[in-house]
Amino acid sequence: MQGIKLVVLDRDGVINQDSDDYIKTPEEWIPIPGSLEAIARLNHTGYRVIVATNQSGLGRGYFSIDTINTIHRKMRRELSVFGAQIEAIFLCPHTPNINCRCRKPLPGLLEDIAKRLRINMAGVPMIGDSFRDIQAAAAVGASPLLVLTGKGQATVEEHMDDLTGIPIHKDLSTAVDALLAG
Repeated sequence: MQGIKLVVLDRDGVINQDSDDYIKTPEEWIPIPGSLEAIARLNHTGYRVIVATNQSGLGRGYFSIDTINTIHRKMRRELSVFGAQIEAIFLCPHTPNINCRCRKPLPGLLEDIAKRLRINMAGVPMIGDSFRDIQAAAAVGASPLLVLTGKGQATVEEHMDDLTGIPIHKDLSTAVDALLAG
């Protein structure tokens, strides 16, 4: 992997609690227990952590870019308590009907990460809670991992036949433990 240790994470349902009504305010952004510490463990073992997230609430007008930046400042502040950081956040603001290339399950966000970091995404762990995360990772040759938090349990129930060979973990903390164990 070009000498760089990188992990890509989805945000809602992986790092923080998800909501069918969208995470629209900093107060609604609530970390999943153990997720911030898991990111710290990645950082402390030399991994760079990047987030790739669909945020169609922007395109739907449910919140502004200023609000999402405030949410992300809160996330970064809470991570810093553990000596952790997210290097970059790549997001798709589009609604599904726009047919953009950056909305997962399409690989545009991950391709953009590869281009910006000048790396090949082959083998890069991508941890998500939805089938579209798995599809986006597979499209660029990354190594998808599924967590059961957020939409993860529903993803398993709906797509079990399509998840053969995909590691499934209870949450981000256990996924990171497995990743670091080798």
